[in-house]
Amino acid sequence: MGKCCKCNGRLLCLCLLPCMMTGHLLIYIMVTIFVTISYAPPKITIHYVAPGISANSSALASHPLNPFWKLHPEHSALWNQLQHSLDRRYNPILRGNVTGKAKLSNQFRDECVSHKCSEPHRYDVNNIPEQMKAFARSMHCRSYPILINQPAMCKRNRTKSGLGYPMLLMAIKSQVGNFENRQAIRETWGRSGFVTGESNKKGGFVRTVFLLGRQDSSLGPHPDLKNFLDLESQKYRDILQWDFRDSFFNLTLKDLLFWQWLQQYCPTAVFVFKGDDDVFVRTGALLDYLNKQLEEHKRRRAVKNETHMDLFVGDVINNAVPNRDPSAKYYIPESFYKGAYPTYAGGGGVVYSRSLASRLTEVSSRVCLFPIDDVYLGMCLERLGLSPSHHQGFLTFDLPETDRENPCAYKSVLLVHRRSPKEMLSLWHKLHNLHSKC
Repeated sequence: MGKCCKCNGRLLCLCLLPCMMTGHLLIYIMVTIFVTISYAPPKITIHYVAPGISANSSALASHPLNPFWKLHPEHSALWNQLQHSLDRRYNPILRGNVTGKAKLSNQFRDECVSHKCSEPHRYDVNNIPEQMKAFARSMHCRSYPILINQPAMCKRNRTKSGLGYPMLLMAIKSQVGNFENRQAIRETWGRSGFVTGESNKKGGFVRTVFLLGRQDSSLGPHPDLKNFLDLESQKYRDILQWDFRDSFFNLTLKDLLFWQWLQQYCPTAVFVFKGDDDVFVRTGALLDYLNKQLEEHKRRRAVKNETHMDLFVGDVINNAVPNRDPSAKYYIPESFYKGAYPTYAGGGGVVYSRSLASRLTEVSSRVCLFPIDDVYLGMCLERLGLSPSHHQGFLTFDLPETDRENPCAYKSVLLVHRRSPKEMLSLWHKLHNLHSKC
């Protein structure tokens, strides 16, 4: 009797086992379906202006994770058509297989790389909004006469460290009428000469140059400041001016023309700071940072035989898209450009190595001009297979309002945006000997 019960129990267990396994499987499937239905994937926040959050911790420019340009043109967007034709021109594989709709864009083949503004463009700008037509008509122009030059800016100078060239060339984008901004920079963070570092005495030799176009008379009646600018240039010898209309959409031209000037007149500068004339820079702290990067590069070069120092640092903006509001300063219509922006550093100031500037000069011939200079720099970096590196010291969106009057709040700051000439002078005195105070 006991043996029979034992056998029946085993038989019952064997019968129930498949049922139990099937039940567990059904429960698992139901739970999986429920989790899948209820799960919401994390949303990727898309910014036009982002706070500069980046996963890149390296000081050197890193490789971008995703491609920026598509391989097919957006036929309703002028920039995309022009860039697509330029891409085909520099890609022997694509160039050898021009068929179908791609043939329609052949008429744009040379429009982005013409050098003379006297050469008429052949593309249609009728669909471009009025405020952008001037840029669209002249975006093939890349060569302008220089009106004021400083050919001796970077010649050898006797400094505390001996005979040497500039460690840092400060290239500041300004306008003819912004004399107060330029003067405040000259008297504070943009002083030319040997600048001592804040955390150590190494420092470096600094030169400052201001990048200007021709006074824009279309903005309204203004007094002719040419004579005043000539006197300013004669006194300070730090003005570069080219013969193009100085407008917001033409800021990209200042990058291109400055890179050309840099190659010809200042090829031995080690680093370049490019910024606006309303930023404040802790130059000594910036030199500390750059000296550290230079030492690290020398060590890598000794070990890995690195030749290029691809340093490009600023406040990095990710997931940016064009602003489609016609009343906005950064308005880019769909008739001109479609798609997202590459990762770029914006907000008034970036630092990059001179060796990278040379590579940017070369690659810019393969990128159509874009009316927002920060985005254009990101496009050129993308073409080099690089992306900018984020540095928390570039406060392009300023400190919290409660901290702006506290000198010690600037201890980790390298750049802060939006300071008037009066605020620059005041901040310069407040931050004197900051390292010892805080």
